[in-house]
Amino acid sequence: MAEIRSVGIVGAGQMGNGIAHVFALAGYDVLLNDIAQESLDRALATIDRNIERQVARGKVSAEDKAAAMARIRTTLRLADLGPTDLIIEAATERETVKQAIFEDLLPHLKPHTILTSNTSSISITRLASRTDRPEKFMGFHFMNPVPVMQLVELIRGIATDQETWDSLHDVVRKLGKTAASAEDFPAFIVNRILMPMINEAVYTLYEGVGSVRSIDESLKLGANHPMGPLELADFIGLDTCLAIMNVLHDGLADTKYRPCPLLTKYVEAGWLGRKTQRGFYDYRGETPVPTR
Repeated sequence: MAEIRSVGIVGAGQMGNGIAHVFALAGYDVLLNDIAQESLDRALATIDRNIERQVARGKVSAEDKAAAMARIRTTLRLADLGPTDLIIEAATERETVKQAIFEDLLPHLKPHTILTSNTSSISITRLASRTDRPEKFMGFHFMNPVPVMQLVELIRGIATDQETWDSLHDVVRKLGKTAASAEDFPAFIVNRILMPMINEAVYTLYEGVGSVRSIDESLKLGANHPMGPLELADFIGLDTCLAIMNVLHDGLADTKYRPCPLLTKYVEAGWLGRKTQRGFYDYRGETPVPTR
């Protein structure tokens, strides 16, 4: 089984900085890449703030925090990730973008480097087929927010070998998280179940069955969910929700996965949820206000 000591992460957004956070705390050397220096600076500030919260709660010592932050380096050059033992792609949920990243990485990789994608829905087999090492390619799907959520979905492509599987399973254990094995079908396990529920909540709003607030309160109080489905959609990002529903609809050819037109309309308006300050709620004031 290949020993993994260094990790390259492509994408310094919400998922990428969370992944960097947990790997650095677990003792791995982390190289975080993005196309914008502003994104890298923001990611480091976010990681610092989130680990400081763990220090304040007594879950992490100040010394551990300092050591973790020292293990994280950043780069604007994708090629710099080549010498790492494990690469985790955490870019936007668009297959063409992910394929381009892997193709650009290939000339710079060490022979033993494992490639993974944090995709929440796209075919691992198809992504792996565009590389020179489909046997060393896997889906490595972390849940958001990464430092808090315990689950990691491990998804084999059709060519993934046992050594790669064993190596990543061991990494999940060292991160203090739990691995779930998922087959390479659209949206895997969590999002195969979660996204149709969110989409149905949007249909419920679209058809006038309930308001944003009544739908969310009903699921929180009636089904004991910690967040309502529309609130959760805003947290995830409505563009991500729509992308996953499109993958399900296209991949499974079943009308029950048809994205709600209202979800499409919000994405077309640029109302993507918390990251744009407007989605099913407006976050620009002191407290979130429903937009419908």
